[in-house]
Amino acid sequence: MSREIRLYVEGGGDLKATVIKFRTAMGAFLDEVRTKARAKSIHWAIKPCGARQSAYKDFLAALKSSPQGFNVLLVDSEGPVNGDPWDHLRNRPGDQWENPGVDDKQCHLMVQTMEAWLIADRERLRAYYGPDFHENALPNNPNVEQIDKQDLGRALHDATRNTKKGAYHKTRHAPGILERIRPDVVRQKAWFCDRLFCTLLAEIDAA
Repeated sequence: MSREIRLYVEGGGDLKATVIKFRTAMGAFLDEVRTKARAKSIHWAIKPCGARQSAYKDFLAALKSSPQGFNVLLVDSEGPVNGDPWDHLRNRPGDQWENPGVDDKQCHLMVQTMEAWLIADRERLRAYYGPDFHENALPNNPNVEQIDKQDLGRALHDATRNTKKGAYHKTRHAPGILERIRPDVVRQKAWFCDRLFCTLLAEIDAA
């Protein structure tokens, strides 16, 4: 086991301020991993990369520049997933990314987008947006990873458009929600999110 873990994540935008907010939020969501890593003196870093292509390129670069580290790619699946993550990314039009020769545990997906994690904890989502949040606009499927990407986007817009914060906006709102939602709640409704936690925690335990 490496003494360092780097997570290359799709998201955060292109501005320094939005990258910092996203990194902070993702760090809060993965606090269990961060805390356990620090307790074992394992270096832990979250690398927001903006666009998904940038995340993949940065991940490939890290495999070459820091091969001793446990480098992990985390991107939206952008659709339903059948099979393992690398197969999905290789077969998906627009990606067609090949596994660069690493273990499957170094590739993870937010299915079908990160917004599925956000709606998994409706209590915290409702608290973030306040009394004008229209929860009934959200899909009833408890398996949030089965919700179509387009349906999820429309539902979030409809549920939030009358709130004081306004309709859901990825850059403005996602970090604030992400740092508030409860990982244990999300993991129960999103198998691939649970897989991410289990993989990272297992790597730390093995150190």
